Amino acid sequence: MKAVVYTSYGPPDVLHPVEIEKPVPKDNEILIRVFAVPVSFGDVLARKFNTVSPRNFSMPALLWLPSRLAFGMRKPRKPVLGSEFAGEVEAAGSAVTRLKPGDRVFGYRGASFGAYAEYLCMSETGTVTAMPANVSYEEAATIPYGALTAGNLLKKVNIRPGQKVLINGASGGIGSAVQLAKHAGAEVTGVCSTPRVELVKALGADHVIDYTREDFTQNRETYDLIFDILNKSSFARCKASLTPNGRYLLASFKMKQIFQMLRTSLGGGKKVICALSVENQAGLEHVKTLVEEGAIKAVIDRCYPLEQAAEAHRYVEAGGKTASVVLTVGRSS
Repeated sequence: MKAVVYTSYGPPDVLHPVEIEKPVPKDNEILIRVFAVPVSFGDVLARKFNTVSPRNFSMPALLWLPSRLAFGMRKPRKPVLGSEFAGEVEAAGSAVTRLKPGDRVFGYRGASFGAYAEYLCMSETGTVTAMPANVSYEEAATIPYGALTAGNLLKKVNIRPGQKVLINGASGGIGSAVQLAKHAGAEVTGVCSTPRVELVKALGADHVIDYTREDFTQNRETYDLIFDILNKSSFARCKASLTPNGRYLLASFKMKQIFQMLRTSLGGGKKVICALSVENQAGLEHVKTLVEEGAIKAVIDRCYPLEQAAEAHRYVEAGGKTASVVLTVGRSS
């Protein structure tokens, strides 16, 4: 089968198409023919993980070495990138009961990667389920990670109708937070760069702040929740922008923020919340329902054929993308 691999860390040109062996499903696995896979932040990070130091690692430094060992110290241990996908079940193992050949599916593989290929195998109990009926393969492929992660993290803060929520990093991979906060009844402000203002508006934000022109911590507005997705601000800077019982939620954090969380948890008032997301099949089933209800929608900037993965990575890294970038694999609709 066709796949795109990288056998060394480096710039986009390390990605190259090859022919590799087609996988065979085990008794409890399904064989999926992949039709679409997005170029995610995780893909780009993994491709150049040799440049990630403990200091610029997005999580506590003590997790850097285990992560580096998992990715590969000198060369990639998992040469096929791609953590999200949409496609069709081609075959099913003898013990599989939930899905069958011909089913349209989408899913999330996390750090297992493997979706930059024509085929992949997954356990039927993995984070994979039937696609929403109202989206294309390309749209479906862009949804799982962002919607699962945003949904899991926002559960930690129990958004209520009428609350004011600011999402710093609203145009990134967890941009579904905008849509989920709106679905919960919040008044949502999204913070992003100039090229992505229209995207954040399209996601449903009530207000959009271009951080290259305005610092949201200086506008005298207060919010019940500030969701700082990539830890680009700080509790110190955001504290004045929180309501008396406001929460500062982080998806990416260091030990400093963990200590802040412990300290602020001891009393009332403003709190720091550091949270990790655990993705599973039940969560993806809920995401599917939300997509079919119209609460979550996908926005695509452009598509590239799988063979042009390196060009797609170059485009993403250039910083001008306005929405999701997708690799198409063979037939799609």
